[in-house]
Amino acid sequence: MLAAMAFLIVNDTIVKLTSNNLPTGEIIFIRGLMASTIILLVSWMRGEFSRWRTLLQKGVVLRTIGETTATMFYLSALVLMPIGNITAILQVAPLLATAGSALFLGEKVGMRRWIAAFAGFLGVLLIIKPGAEGFHIASILALAGVFFVAVRDVSTRTVSGDAPSFLITSASAIMVTLAGLVYAMFEPWVPMQPAEFMGLALASICILGGYYFVLISFRVGEVSFISPFRYSIVIWAILIGYFVWGDIPDMWTFAGIFIVIVAGVYTFRREAKVRTPASR
Repeated sequence: MLAAMAFLIVNDTIVKLTSNNLPTGEIIFIRGLMASTIILLVSWMRGEFSRWRTLLQKGVVLRTIGETTATMFYLSALVLMPIGNITAILQVAPLLATAGSALFLGEKVGMRRWIAAFAGFLGVLLIIKPGAEGFHIASILALAGVFFVAVRDVSTRTVSGDAPSFLITSASAIMVTLAGLVYAMFEPWVPMQPAEFMGLALASICILGGYYFVLISFRVGEVSFISPFRYSIVIWAILIGYFVWGDIPDMWTFAGIFIVIVAGVYTFRREAKVRTPASR
């Protein structure tokens, strides 16, 4: 999970920097085209194509839809708002995933974890400040992205162990690429400079690393143990936002970030305690 967060924040930084010169749809399509080529090659070398029918599992289909939609909303918001803010907003996704697991997977979630999820949502409200001058369409896009990230995470828990990880990642990469192409059709196409091409090539490698390590961490590790490590990305995002763009979160944003992280860590620790027989 730590590796995944490192890859993802580097990808986000490159995408945000590149968005100064290139349209969002073009960025998503070009980056996705590179990423899809790499991951398809890896899947083919591993002989995973012969198990393509596993992609028809309901969990894989829902995960791919969640990943694709989340990417479109999230990157659309990323180019419009500070990287630290949107990264912090994204951290409420595990709390939504906890609620989603209770509602759709039948997992038992006690009152304390429901309260923690509600507190996390209040923390997000402090970050986006609805009704304030800083609230705009980017905040709505970010919240939509968070919702579909939760859909992705809940769906991942239902995927059977016989579904190859690289093949699942390939499906997500291809769908994101196609979605980016559709997006690009409604924007002017801007010729890329060599530096932008190299940047997107690096971003494609980073997004693949993020996709793959998130998937692996959820499939082989205890969710309650690995999930708190997601918050490492917030620290990097705030530092990068300051040193690259000069963004400094205000007091309310820091308060919201603190609430989201505390609520998330409490939820994960509570899940671990509930699932330990000796603690019941």
